[in-house]
Order: sequence, then structure tokens, then C-alpha cells
Amino acid sequence: MPNEAEGSVADGGGAVGVTGLMRSIAAVDGRHLPVEGTLNFRDAGGYPTGGGVVAWRTLLRSDALHRVGQAGFDQLTGLGLQTVLDLRVPDEVQFSPSPVDQLAETGTRVFHLSLVGPDFSEIPPDLEGVYRFIVDRRGRAIGSAIKSLAAPGALPALVHCTAGKDRTGIVVAFTLAAIGVSDEIIAADYALSSLYLDPQLTPAIGRISADTGLDEQVTQAMMASPPELIMKVLDRARDQAGSVEGYLAHHGVTQAELAALKKVLVTANH
Repeated sequence: MPNEAEGSVADGGGAVGVTGLMRSIAAVDGRHLPVEGTLNFRDAGGYPTGGGVVAWRTLLRSDALHRVGQAGFDQLTGLGLQTVLDLRVPDEVQFSPSPVDQLAETGTRVFHLSLVGPDFSEIPPDLEGVYRFIVDRRGRAIGSAIKSLAAPGALPALVHCTAGKDRTGIVVAFTLAAIGVSDEIIAADYALSSLYLDPQLTPAIGRISADTGLDEQVTQAMMASPPELIMKVLDRARDQAGSVEGYLAHHGVTQAELAALKKVLVTANH
């Protein structure tokens, strides 16, 4: 794993911009983890928080895990995961059951928490509409996800959905924002999905379609990960509650939980 000096990323903004940041963080050794059976398995470590950096191998994010074979499962076991947070709807879980439930036998806490509700029936047909829906209507689910990560002994944790892009991207964005990572870096981290789920790659779209059973709804437009979209998510939360922390507090996350999350996730930048 990268050490903190090699793996940290300079704060964003200025002339570098989100695109340059995305290239910079993608190039860091250990950012993308080639776990067998996954496309979009990544580490959110090394990002500056204003008082340190996000610890490596502590907050991980991924697409669905049901294609993980024994070699991939061994890789997951080697990460020492204490929590796996599955954000898929029940039908997705049933359609593509994950082997990580076996990790529960070794003490890993596995949570199934749908970020969009019991199914996809209420979500809008466009990507920006989906994100607005989640912020406006599913704040309690976002709060529950953050609370699960802030619980004592919850980290290292893996957050995943089907593509590892939208639902996972929102939860990771709120987590990073709550511990002091800048919007520009959060947006760059979010946009990294475009490198591993390239909408021009028909096989990637076909795989996500097959994993969800939503063949007609999984389009190139829905597979995109424009960085400005996740910035709008954070801005929308701030518009509603004054700050990301205020939004999370409104949806059940206490200041003590956020402090505990920051204590474990943030390490000194040597």
C-alpha cells in the first residue's frame, strides 16, 4: 500500500482542475485494486482533509461482488474488512447474490441498505434526477450508511452497489466531505469511475445491465460520471441544511459519530 507521503494528493482547485486531479489520483499506486471479478474497486485513501489525509485501506469502494471467485474472495479477506455496506435494492441482491456474506462468519459486519428504496420504481429516468431524488427523499438512508461507517470498529469498510458509481459515489462523497476533503477532490474521486466503467465500452454496459436486470434503463448516459454532478449533490445538501454536517445531523448522524469517523479515517500527513 502507498505510504502517506507518496499517496497523498495535493488539494484541488486552481489551474489543475478536476480533470487534472482525476489523472493525478488515478496514477497513485494502490488507488485501483484489481480484485478478481470486479471492475471498479478503489481505495479512497491519501486525500487531504485540512488536518491530515484519509488513511489508506480504510475506506474502500466497489461495484458488485457476485462475480468474485475464490481468488477474489481471498483478496477481500486479506483486506481485513470489518464492514461491508451493500447499497443495492433487494431484487439486485437476490438477482446477483454476493459471496461477502461469508465474511460474516469471520466477524465482518455485512449491511444491506438500499439507497433508493425497496426498488427502482420511484427513481427518475435521468441521472441528475436520480441524484436529486436520493438527496431529497433518501437522506435517512444516507445517514444510516454514514452511521454504519462511524460505528466503533467499523473500519476498514467496503461500500458497494452494482456499478460502484452512483449510490456508492454519493455515500463516499458525503463521508469524505464530512471529514474535510474538498469538493474538487471528491469530484475527481467520483469521476474515476469513468476510467473503469467507460460508457463507450459496450461490454461494461452489458455487464451492469445483466447484474441489475435493468436492460432498458442502463444506457450510456446513465453510465456517465461527470464530476459536476457530485458537486451538485453536495451543494443541494448544503442548500437544505447549511452544511454537509448539518444535512447528516438532520438525518440522524450525531456530532460524536462524525468525530469518531474522522478520528479513524484521518491520519497525519507525514
